[in-house]
Amino acid sequence: MPLLSPLGRFALAFFATTGRVTLFALEAVSHWVRPPFYGRQFLRQFIEIAYFSLPVVGLTTLFTGMVLALQAYTGFSQFNAESTISNLVVLAITRELGPVMAGLMVAGRVGAAMAAELGTMRVTEQIDALETLSTPPMKYLVAPRLLAGTLALPPLVAVGDIIGVMGGWLIGENKLGFNGAAYIQSTMNFLSFDDVLSGLVKAAVFGFTVTLMGCYHGFNSGRGAQGVGQATTNAVVSSSILILVFDYLLTEAFFAK
Repeated sequence: MPLLSPLGRFALAFFATTGRVTLFALEAVSHWVRPPFYGRQFLRQFIEIAYFSLPVVGLTTLFTGMVLALQAYTGFSQFNAESTISNLVVLAITRELGPVMAGLMVAGRVGAAMAAELGTMRVTEQIDALETLSTPPMKYLVAPRLLAGTLALPPLVAVGDIIGVMGGWLIGENKLGFNGAAYIQSTMNFLSFDDVLSGLVKAAVFGFTVTLMGCYHGFNSGRGAQGVGQATTNAVVSSSILILVFDYLLTEAFFAK
C-alpha cells in the first residue's frame, strides 16, 4: 500500500511528538508546586512577555479595531445598521481578535526568542552544565517561563482589548461621524462579562502554548546553528497553528449552543 505508507508514518510521528510534548509539559508544570521556585527567573520572563510585548500588541490591536470599524461600516451601511458597529468591534476584539492577535505576536516575538535562547544553551552545553551543578534545567529554565507566559498574556490581552476598542472609537468619531460618547455608551451596554472572560481564558491558554512550544523546541534543539534555526522556526509555526486550533476549541466550549 504505497499510498498509505506516508500517511501511516505521518500519523506515527504526529502521535509520538504529541506524547513527548505532553510529557514535557507535565514535567514542567509539576515543578510549579515543588520547591525551590526561581522567582527571579519568573519575574524576568513575566516582564519580558507582559511589558516589552505591549508596544507590538497595542499597535496590532489598535489597527485591528480601526480596520474592523471601517469594514463594518462598509457592510452595515447598506442595511442602515451603522449603530451596531460598536457592538461588532467590541465583540470581535474581546472574544477573538484580541487574544488571537496578541498570541500570534507573542509567538513571533517571545516564542522565537525562547527557542533560540534555549537552543543556543543546548548547543553550547550550558544545559548540561546546569545538570552537573545539581540545578534541574526543567525547574530553572522551563517552569518559570511556562508560568510567566500563562500569567502574562491575560493582562496583556486586557490592555490590547482596550486599545482595540479605542481604535474602533477613533474611526467611528473622527471618520464615520459617530457621537463619541454614544459610541462608548453603546459599547459598555453591549459588553458582557462572558465575552471578556472567554478572551482572558484564551489568553492564558495561548500564553502557555507559546512558551511551551518555545521551550520544547529550544530544549530539544539539534546541534549547530542550523539546529537552532530549525528549532526557532518550528516554535513559531507550531505555536501559531495551535493558537488557531485552541481558539476554535475554546470558542466551541464557551459559546456553542
